[in-house]
Amino acid sequence: MALSLFGGRRSNVFDPFSLDIWDPFEGFPMVSSSVANVPSSAGRETAAVVNPRIDWKETPETHIIRADLPGLNKEEVKVEIEDGRVLQISGERNREHEEKNDKWHRVERVTGKFLRRFRLPENATMDQVKATMENGVLTIIVPKEEEKKPEVKPVQISG
Repeated sequence: MALSLFGGRRSNVFDPFSLDIWDPFEGFPMVSSSVANVPSSAGRETAAVVNPRIDWKETPETHIIRADLPGLNKEEVKVEIEDGRVLQISGERNREHEEKNDKWHRVERVTGKFLRRFRLPENATMDQVKATMENGVLTIIVPKEEEKKPEVKPVQISG
């Protein structure tokens, strides 16, 4: 991953993460949270829901994408393919139901929507994408097209 002088990533045509949604509040704890009066000590744990962390691994047969979405179930997460090669992961963590007599001592878990987008490579088989969710980890399997070997045709040399 290429870093700029300011700690951010430089855009790269060949970088599948270059389509990430830019969040001007990234790095500022709780600014994009819908929960009020949350201490700034919440740190990175709260940013994980607002902008879930992604691992992307390529094997000879597939692309494997994993997203940490702790506390969410598959009904709260949506995986879509846009414009042919853009994989979009989105969802929402809803605020916990509050009773009138509830007294909160700390509120550090973020509620609200999240969205991540990635451009998949040309060798991805888009119509065979599969997703599973287990223990708060979303796993997306994108099979790769079989590599086509160039056809070699011998040419007769006359003369």
